[in-house]
Amino acid sequence: MSFEVASLCDAIDKMMQKHLPAAEVRRRDAAADPPDHLLEIFAEMGLFQLVLPEKEGGLGGSWQQLSIIQERLGYHATMAALLYNRVACFGMMTLLTSASPAQKKTWLPKLLAGEGAFALGLSEAGAGSDAGALQTRAEKSEAGWKITGRKIWISGAAAALQIVVAARTDPASTGGRGVTLFLVPPDAEGVSMTRLDKVGNRCSLSYDIGFDGVLVPDEARIGAVGGGFDCLKKTLFYARSGLASAVVGTAQAAVDTALAHARERRQFGQPIGRFQVLAHRLAQMQTEVDLARLITRELARAIDAGEECTRRAAQAKLVTTETLKKVTEQGMQIMASAGYAAESDMQRYWRDARLYSFGEGSSEILLDLIAADMGAGRGIKL
Repeated sequence: MSFEVASLCDAIDKMMQKHLPAAEVRRRDAAADPPDHLLEIFAEMGLFQLVLPEKEGGLGGSWQQLSIIQERLGYHATMAALLYNRVACFGMMTLLTSASPAQKKTWLPKLLAGEGAFALGLSEAGAGSDAGALQTRAEKSEAGWKITGRKIWISGAAAALQIVVAARTDPASTGGRGVTLFLVPPDAEGVSMTRLDKVGNRCSLSYDIGFDGVLVPDEARIGAVGGGFDCLKKTLFYARSGLASAVVGTAQAAVDTALAHARERRQFGQPIGRFQVLAHRLAQMQTEVDLARLITRELARAIDAGEECTRRAAQAKLVTTETLKKVTEQGMQIMASAGYAAESDMQRYWRDARLYSFGEGSSEILLDLIAADMGAGRGIKL
């Protein structure tokens, strides 16, 4: 680890220990109380500036640095990493890759200052993995666009600076064609929200959102009319990379928690970690996390190099989320009742892990994308 990387990790460790210690993570998870106070602290540390080039007000940092930030945040608290991801990926990278100069000028400074985050309004009751089936529509009017429809499982929507809403602007279109993105304020007239209770990721509050003729000006449109899916592909590309890094951090925390328990818990006159079956299980868990880390770092390097990363992004998200699911299951088995207790960190890792293998692209869809890139599955032209 270079001095620069070590210094960045050390700074994040100290910040998290001060502003979101383990006891506070547990309290917030139980109360479903998001750690939004971290946004200004992230901004003061320059963690958002590292994402952007200097001409956009950033420090010209690399995506490899973002990968490290996300991993360290995920190690301490997944809730912190997801909050950072909504700013860096749903917010800044959506603006950087698809927005107009005016939109960048309005919103990038607010995101950089830690004034809030963006939410991504994509999923619908009938349009999850099949995003092209979305039914929310936007009709052109003299005053702009009138949005009508419903979105579900939209995280961070109520507190967002803006919701990036995908809506069908061509009523005759199907699939990904005829979809456009819009910036919609969460308090706009015609927007209604119902919070959804969840088993895990309780500090990433999710909502069922109704749009009843919500009027937004044409200046709120992101990208070209009908070009929404091209914009979304860019946003999700970065979001999957950020999520993969955060998940690696959480997976490492789960391994460390299981290891500490195995070294301390005694049965038959010795620590349970001395039994070969558990020692080998821990070794396998650590090896899988190390491999997951390697693929996220390789993806970050490829992004910085400007390489085509569609397959690698899908692979990184697939490998890391499945690894987290596996190591938390093994961690629960190693810790047994101690892991199942409500105050245990392991049960929180276990609950949270279950979301990631279907959120922001299910493992099955990712495998389909990888196969198509290889020339198999949908990649075989008939």
